[in-house]
Amino acid sequence: MVKAVDSVDLTLDEREFVGIAGESGAGKSTLALGMLRLLTPPGRVVAGEVLYRGTDILKLDAEEFRRDYRWKKLAMVFQGSMNGFTPVFTIGAQIKEVMTLHGMTASDVVVQKLLEQVNLDESIARRYPHELSGGQKQRAFIAMALALEPEVLVTDEPTTALDVITQVNILNLLKGLRKELGISVILITHDLALISEAVDRLYIMYAGGVVEEGASSEFFAKPKHPYSQGLMASTPTLNSVEIRGIPGFLPDLANLPPGCRFTPRCPFAMEICKRDMPTLKGVGGERVACWLY
Repeated sequence: MVKAVDSVDLTLDEREFVGIAGESGAGKSTLALGMLRLLTPPGRVVAGEVLYRGTDILKLDAEEFRRDYRWKKLAMVFQGSMNGFTPVFTIGAQIKEVMTLHGMTASDVVVQKLLEQVNLDESIARRYPHELSGGQKQRAFIAMALALEPEVLVTDEPTTALDVITQVNILNLLKGLRKELGISVILITHDLALISEAVDRLYIMYAGGVVEEGASSEFFAKPKHPYSQGLMASTPTLNSVEIRGIPGFLPDLANLPPGCRFTPRCPFAMEICKRDMPTLKGVGGERVACWLY
């Protein structure tokens, strides 16, 4: 058994914008799929709970969760979702299908309203996926995720493969939807620069666990975990003279090192780091899993 995500404790408040960041392979997408009961075999949740307003949704039977929660309470924009549309049906038909399958009345007026919410013209409903740009398809998928008016929207790398201007537009769209619709948003990304001014709180994941969590303003002012510091140093700025990467690679989850999983790559590693796994402790207004604190 390989634990892709281990002992992650995440909270999300009403109308909150939370970011989850880290390298590819850190467990971000697996965490999101586990929260929404979308893991496919052999992937599964073996322990823990996912509480939505006090109800552990992992204990609900599949039909009850589909009927009462999926899309209606919790919706997801998947990684690579711009390629998630069926090519032989129009965008409008596919949005209507989501609504029909969940017992709602689908109409052209409702589809038009959804497209307007994501800044798309109503004509998009009559077009096929291949007729849209990457940014248009991404926004159309967000519209489909909002079809049943969910309270939580989980977005997994929603700006992947888009140009810089379109990335900013998608991020501004999510910020506007949070304010306009009063929804909570979880944004999964590896791009710290993109989300620096968007999220309220940020979780940094490494090798399946959270190594730092706190308010966005505090994190970007002074990241505390050595891994977080490495990520920030790898992000170019207008004043960058040198961009430093993090040496080494993510550990093999099937053969994890003892103690802190970041030890083989950490410039501050001590003997205790090689023996014992640190837990999240309060440091100022943040929580950090590091023996330095």
